[in-house]
Amino acid sequence: MVKYFVSGGDNKLAQVQAFEQLCWVDMVNPTDDEVDDVVEVTGVSEDMIKAALDEEEPARTEFDEGNSMFVVDCPIIEESESGDTYSTLPLAIIYNKKCIITVCLKGNPVLKDFITGRIKVFCDKPVAFILNFMYGNAKRFLYCLKQIDRKAHRVQAELGRTLKNEEILQLLELENSLVYFSTSLNSNYKVHEKLSKVEAVATREDYQDLFDDMVIESSQAIEMCKIYKDILSVSMDAYGSVISNNANDTMKKLTVITILLAIPTMIAGFWGMNVPVPWQIQDGDTSTLWFWVIIIATFILTAAVAFVLVKSMKFRPAAKRRQRRKKRSRDD
Repeated sequence: MVKYFVSGGDNKLAQVQAFEQLCWVDMVNPTDDEVDDVVEVTGVSEDMIKAALDEEEPARTEFDEGNSMFVVDCPIIEESESGDTYSTLPLAIIYNKKCIITVCLKGNPVLKDFITGRIKVFCDKPVAFILNFMYGNAKRFLYCLKQIDRKAHRVQAELGRTLKNEEILQLLELENSLVYFSTSLNSNYKVHEKLSKVEAVATREDYQDLFDDMVIESSQAIEMCKIYKDILSVSMDAYGSVISNNANDTMKKLTVITILLAIPTMIAGFWGMNVPVPWQIQDGDTSTLWFWVIIIATFILTAAVAFVLVKSMKFRPAAKRRQRRKKRSRDD
C-alpha cells in the first residue's frame, strides 16, 4: 500500500492521490509494481526501498547519489494466544530533493501520529521529519518496555502462587523480547551517531535540541531494557532452582514410598512360594495365628524402616519446614 501526503496550510498533512514534489510517500508492505512506480517518480534505487522489507535488515545508514537512507528498528506489539508479544521490525526513511519515503512491512504507530496530526511534521523538512520520528520511536520503546515490566510482574505474582509451565513460557517469551529490544536499541544508537553528523543537525540549534531529547530518550530505553533483562534473567534462574528443589523433594518422597512398599511385598512373596516355609499351615489346621503374626511383624518392620529413612534423610513435611523457618526468623 502506498499513500502520498503533502504539508497542508493548517500545519497538518493532507493526503493526495498521486506523487507531488516535496511530498511524503508512505509505503506499507508494497507490491513489486508499487515499488517500481515509486522508483520511477522519485529516482530512489530499488535496493534502498526494498531494504526495510527484509525482517532481518540491520539498522544502518546509506548515502548514494543524493539519496540518504536511515534504517532503524521499531518495536511492534502482536496479539497471540498467550497475550501480547513484543518484537521489532526495520523501517527505512529515505529522502532526496524530491520527497521523503518511509518503507515498512507493517503500519507504524509513530507515522500514524504524523498522519493524524498528533505530531506536527513538514514534508519539505526531511531532517526534522527524521528527528521527530526517531524521538517518537524511542518513546515507543519506553512504552513497550513498561508494558513488558508490568506483564512480567503479573506473571511472577502468578508463579508465586503456583508453578506452571504456561507462566514459565511467558517469562521466557518476555526475556526473548528484551533481547530483541536490547539489540535493536544499540543498533539504533549507532544510527543516531551518524545522524548527528548531518550538516542540518550540527548547524541548527532547534534540530540540535530535538536531537538531544531523542538521545536522552534512547539512552533511557537502553538502560531500562538492560535492567529489566537482568531482573528477568535472575528471576528465571530463581524459578529454575525452585522447580529443581520441588522435583528433588518429590523424588525423595517417591523413593521412601517405594522402599516401604517393597518390604511387605517381599515378605508376602516369601510366604507365597510353592515350597515349605516356616510356620506353614498344615492340612486340617484351621489356626490363623501365624497369619496375624506375620502381618503385625510386617507392619512393625515397615514402620521401623520408615522411621530410619525419615531420620536419615531429614524428610520433613513442607508445613513443618515453613514453621521452623518462621521460628528462626523470629529468633533472629
